[in-house]
Amino acid sequence: MPNDFNRQIIEEFRANDGRVGGPFEGARLLLLTTTGARSGAPHTTPVGYLPDGGERVLVIASAGGGPNHPDWFHNLLADPHVQVEDGTFTYDAEAVVLEGDERDHAFARAVEADPGWAAYQARTARVIPVVALRAVTGGPPRAASLGAALKMIHDAFRRELTLIRKEIAESGPGLGAQLRVNCLTVCNGLHLHHTYEDRGMFSALGDSRPELAPTLDRLGREHRTIAALVDELRKVVSAEGADPLLVLPQVERLTDELELHLTYEEEQLIPILDASA
Repeated sequence: MPNDFNRQIIEEFRANDGRVGGPFEGARLLLLTTTGARSGAPHTTPVGYLPDGGERVLVIASAGGGPNHPDWFHNLLADPHVQVEDGTFTYDAEAVVLEGDERDHAFARAVEADPGWAAYQARTARVIPVVALRAVTGGPPRAASLGAALKMIHDAFRRELTLIRKEIAESGPGLGAQLRVNCLTVCNGLHLHHTYEDRGMFSALGDSRPELAPTLDRLGREHRTIAALVDELRKVVSAEGADPLLVLPQVERLTDELELHLTYEEEQLIPILDASA
């Protein structure tokens, strides 16, 4: 059973689509459910995470720099099949403990983004593990309606871009490796989301609601505009010695254009999606 502090975070997380206040406000947080190594019962723990390009996320078994690995880490060693809740999606994942250089490079990225990880490592003689969580199932968000699901996905992009803008503004003279990964991860996510909409939702709506043709045409044009901005951001971020002063304007342009697009899409499609349901 989670302690009272974790239980409060879990309840707040689930009630607010992944948003929590207090010391974790604005942080990247997920709920990790493992199977108890001895009890066989499910155990859910709030854990901070690092984006890792889109196919997986990373979690760090710091235990605040304590002498022992956290219980959730022992559980996933016994059974690497876990469940992840990120505030938008809930999915099954496979946990893989990173080893050798891969672990060291991932941990160095984390330290560069937040020196607190180095402080945790300095407090303990154990090597703090880094674990990759790779999704093995997918599906739509758990939402009350199709419109609510769309809004949840949009809000996740909004939150991530807000966090990235803050990270870039507060970064040093060079773009850190983890911040580069954060930018590329959101770029990949936008590409996948808009590809799904173009080939799936927009196509289905166009077939069933011919009167939506002008709206869908506009949304398709906006997708192409955003795709061009995403490509520009990828190029700037991927350049050797990328300068945050050059990256930030690109992120701001993408954010502004995306917000206009998301707002229009929600105004036009959410009522239709919910009515059809």
